[in-house]
This record gives sequence, C-alpha cells and structure tokens, in this order.
Amino acid sequence: MAEEILKLEKINKRFEGVVALEDVDLTINKGEIVCLLGENGSGKSTMIKIISGVYSFDSGTAVINGKEYKHITPLNSIHEGIEVIYQDFSLFPHLTVAENIAISEIILEGDKVMNWKKVEQIAKDKLKKLSVDIPLYETVGKFSAADRQLIAIAKVLLDNTKLIIMDEPTTALSRKEIEALCTTINDLKNLGISILFVSHKLNEVRDLAERVVIFRNGRKVYDEKVTAKDFNFDEVGFLMTGKRIDTSKIDYSVPDLKATPKMEVEHLKLAGKVDDVSFKLYQHEVLGITGLLGGGQSDLALALFGAAPADSGVIKIEGKEVKIKAIHQAVEAGIGYVPADRIRVGLFMEHPIKDNIVPIIINTLVNKLGFLVPGKIKQVAQKWVKELAVKTSNVDLPAQSLSGGNQQRLVLAKWMAADPTVLIMDGPTVGVDIGSKAEIHELMRNMGKEGRGVILVSDDIPELLQVCNRVLVMRDGKLISEHQTKAITEEVLYTELVASC
Repeated sequence: MAEEILKLEKINKRFEGVVALEDVDLTINKGEIVCLLGENGSGKSTMIKIISGVYSFDSGTAVINGKEYKHITPLNSIHEGIEVIYQDFSLFPHLTVAENIAISEIILEGDKVMNWKKVEQIAKDKLKKLSVDIPLYETVGKFSAADRQLIAIAKVLLDNTKLIIMDEPTTALSRKEIEALCTTINDLKNLGISILFVSHKLNEVRDLAERVVIFRNGRKVYDEKVTAKDFNFDEVGFLMTGKRIDTSKIDYSVPDLKATPKMEVEHLKLAGKVDDVSFKLYQHEVLGITGLLGGGQSDLALALFGAAPADSGVIKIEGKEVKIKAIHQAVEAGIGYVPADRIRVGLFMEHPIKDNIVPIIINTLVNKLGFLVPGKIKQVAQKWVKELAVKTSNVDLPAQSLSGGNQQRLVLAKWMAADPTVLIMDGPTVGVDIGSKAEIHELMRNMGKEGRGVILVSDDIPELLQVCNRVLVMRDGKLISEHQTKAITEEVLYTELVASC
C-alpha cells in the first residue's frame, strides 16, 4: 500500500460567505507526481495555501506524514517537509542569488552565524541539480522572470523535503529549461519526494503527471491516474471549464499587403540584444515572434516600446517614422505593450482596479479646471471590466484581489482603453487558465479584425500556430526565419528552435 504524505478530507473554506473550497478530498503519496488543474478562481491557490499553513480551513481533517492537524501553521508545514514555490516566486530582490537559495536551509539548521562558504556551497549544489549557471553574487532583483523562477525552484530543493508544491513553475521557462526541470522532478520522485504540480500548460501535465486532479468552482471534479497515451486535452478542458473550448486554428482576415503597414522596422539594433532586425506588420495581421530564452524576442519588444531604446534603426507607424527613445514616445506614437511579468511591471497591485485601467488616458478624465473627475474614472473602468469580463464585484477593490487570469485581463483593459495602433503582447497567456487563454486569443482575433496591429511574443508554439498569421523566429538577437503558420507544423518549428542548442 502506498505511503501517504498528505491526506485531506472534506476540506471547506469560505471568504466572507464566498465558497472557495467545498468538501474537497486530496491525497498525495510518497514519490508521486500529481498535477492540480483548474481555472483561475477554481480553488487551487486556496488549497495550496491551506497545505502550507497560510490559510486555515473551516472544517475537515488534515493528516501529514501520519499526524493529524486541526489547523496547519506555516511552521507545521515546513517541519513536515512541505515546500511551496508560489507564482510570485517569494524571493528577496535585494539579496543575492546565493543568499536567496540558501536562506531556508540556514534557518532550518538554526545557524547563529552566517557561514558564507556554506551559503555558496548550498547554492552551487542546488543550481547544479537544475543544470543552470547563474551568478551567485548578483542581487535577484536584477534578473529576468525566467532566471528568478529558476532561483525559486532551486531554493526549495532541501535535503529533508518530502513534498514540493510547484505553482506554475515553468511559466517563464524555455522548452529546453522545462525539459531540464522535468528531469529534475523525476529525479526527485526517484528519491521519494512527492510533487504537487500546478500548471496551465497541458503538454507538461501530459508528460509529467502520474495522477491528475481537477478543481472547478471550489469542488473536486476529477481525480484519476493518467498516462501520456490516454491524456485527452479536450476532455480535460471541459472538466476544468464546464464548456467545450474551441482550440482550432483561428481564421483571420487576410492581411492587406498592399496597404501601408501598421508598423515597419528597419535594421533595428540594440547592443548585445537585438542585431539588425527588420520586419513589417500588416493591417489585419497578428504577427508572432518566438525564440529560445535569450533569443532577443523580449528585448526587441522592449526596444519597440522604448523601455530599452534601440541604438540605431528606423521604426515607422502607418508609414510615418517615429523616434522612440522613451516609453512616453512609444505611447504617443500609438504603441502599447503588455509585459510578461504583470505583477512587477504591468499593474499597481495595491491600487484599485479602476486606477489600473486609466493611467494612459488620465488626461482625458479631467474637468475644465484640470481636476480629475472620479465619476469618469469609474465609468471608464466599469466599461472595460465589462468588455473584457474581468471578474470582480467592485472596481474599487485592489488589483491584487484578482486571480491571475483576471489580472492579465486588467492589463489588457488598460491598453484597450488607450486604443493603440499597435499592441505588443509579451507572453499574454502566461500563467492563465485554459478558459482565460481562449478568451485572450479571441480578443487578439478581434483586434486583428478591427485593423489594429498585434505582435505576439511567445514561446508557446501551439499558441503561435493557432493565433498568428506569420511567425518570426529569433536566435542570438537575429531574425533567422519567417513562416506562414498555415505552412508549418509544431515539429518543424520546434526543430528549428533547438537546432543550435
């Protein structure tokens, strides 16, 4: 009989009368890889926080390593060998990589004096398990989302860990890094460590999970052992959402190649990042740009938006050359940008939802004396919350009150309110559920139909082939190829991406 690491029975949790979890059972055995699926707001995050002691449960029973708990505290969870990697990474941005990775182990061992050689060795050993090389003495705040994710994963690889909960651990990783992480997860399984893996990337779930658990609206609707062979994407999507998701290729209007392009980029260069890139974005087109991590695609997006201005080159918007040396110049030129990291740079998380929608158009919401009109702000916010189906009861609530998918919709609402000519979207479906992903794809389709130029930067190959008219491939800062999505397959594109790895 399998040894149970965790057994939860009839767990209930409410927040101000709203049901978050209702009579939910969950069992995890030693050395088992379990994937927890569900839309944003389905109860996944609540369950994780109950297991880790962040939230108490209202009723039910919890047994960890054979010991029953009426209430799980964070210390209980840690002492029982449970570690969690949250979506926001839970890192200290002003501490070094080595300090972030080693801090949990140093605290658990009760060291009174910091031994810096020990800190370095702990960090080196953990990064080695992930087969990555990151400078140990740089502060974490200087790193990209992808590197911070790797640091967070390394941090929880403790010697006494029995269960690792990974909440979207591959969100910002390239395919090669995901494969390395999958290898590490299987190595941990072989050591008897259990993994509870939360992901919206169903390909990873299929390849990794031994058992799949699905939550919907706070209830468990599925809990079965699976194999890659019998994993049914359509059925999983239905169980998660309660509706059939159309994942067929979107049929866009044919781009007008004779009309003036929405954007033209000629010989754009940014030292060490972007090397002589030229392309055109046509009306009624969604243009995909992809590459492995560090290929330059995100740097190109930042250069076009003025966040990391190009050293040289020409940018034209609807035939008119524009100078973009700062973000405000890009905005004035009609360029919008949805960042991959919505928490750090996309939203003011502690500020009201309404204030996150209007910053770009704030000058249009004043009276004759130049004072802001609160009623106008709220009216605009309510309009876009409704347009983009942001799930909230009140636009006065803080942005951090929203689920991940709704936070992404909020970023999109901000730019839709500004009505940009060209909208650059860097990983817009990262960390969002299958239903929200389909809705964001639909939004991109509608923007293309309306004539707006859309650039999708993504490493999600199925997404690119489903959504885009064309896909540009970057490597080492250069554009190496261009493909019509109707004429290429996932396998061919993947092969091209990893050809030089």
